[in-house]
Amino acid sequence: MIVRDRPSALQLFFVLRGSILNRIRGVLLANILLAALVTVAHRALASHNAVLVSTIPFTLMGLPLAIFLGFRNSACYDRFWEARKLWGELLLRSRNLARQALYMIDLPAPVAGPRDLADVRVRLVLRALAFCVSLKQLLRDQPADAAALDGLILPAEREALDGARNRPAALMMAMGADLAQCRRAGQIDSLREVQIDTTLSALTAAAAGCERIKNTPLPFSYALLLHRTAYLYCFLLPFGIVDAIGLMTPLVVAIVAYTFFGLDALGDEIEEPFGLQANDLALDAICRGIEIDLREALGDPAPPPALRPVDYLLL
Repeated sequence: MIVRDRPSALQLFFVLRGSILNRIRGVLLANILLAALVTVAHRALASHNAVLVSTIPFTLMGLPLAIFLGFRNSACYDRFWEARKLWGELLLRSRNLARQALYMIDLPAPVAGPRDLADVRVRLVLRALAFCVSLKQLLRDQPADAAALDGLILPAEREALDGARNRPAALMMAMGADLAQCRRAGQIDSLREVQIDTTLSALTAAAAGCERIKNTPLPFSYALLLHRTAYLYCFLLPFGIVDAIGLMTPLVVAIVAYTFFGLDALGDEIEEPFGLQANDLALDAICRGIEIDLREALGDPAPPPALRPVDYLLL
């Protein structure tokens, strides 16, 4: 995710970091070169009654294309924003779980240490962090990184996770087993158990919502139709306007193509909000924020620092 202050009006024209221009510069340059060639050819063949395309088709097609691109980008942003809200839910429910585990489970002794996995209260809190880290890896199609769970779950539990297809779901089952064991041991009554189980269910629901977004892209045929139409419109545009605006054709084509190609590419980027591209969600930073909150709740004297943007990019 790009994190930076809003540039001034003049700087807006020269900002490249975070701009979609890096993704479309190849096709944009090709479009401008074509417009320049069409302009030169038009001037050279002006006396030969060359056949030109009327501007009417571009007028009729331009407005619907802009509307459809806007609609697609709105749908893509809805996916992006819903994903962000779900990760906000994960943060909220993790904090609630830490409070409930530490103050609703009755054990004779206080928490011995913020990293003591033998204590069920610490184990529940740190397993919530492991749940978020594993979910991030699942959503980004990253290989399971056992080192990322060091100190968060028991060694035997980590070995059991190696064969799990869905590691977050396996971790949630372990949390349910710990909760049931606390009830059987008389460390928690039924009312408190229901409250904690509601928090666990909310964590599971947020994870399932993220998986739904990841596994259900926008219909391919719809995106393909818009890709083709945008490209055809921009590459045919010089033929339709060269007779009317002459030498200004490359400039006008550049502005229109930048807008249409940019909207098209931006929709592709935010349609899948869990990736590692510049405008995707900063899941590493969100997980680090959850870790800081949970470790502070456990009384850890040295929680890790928050992640900072590097060259305006926060992962």
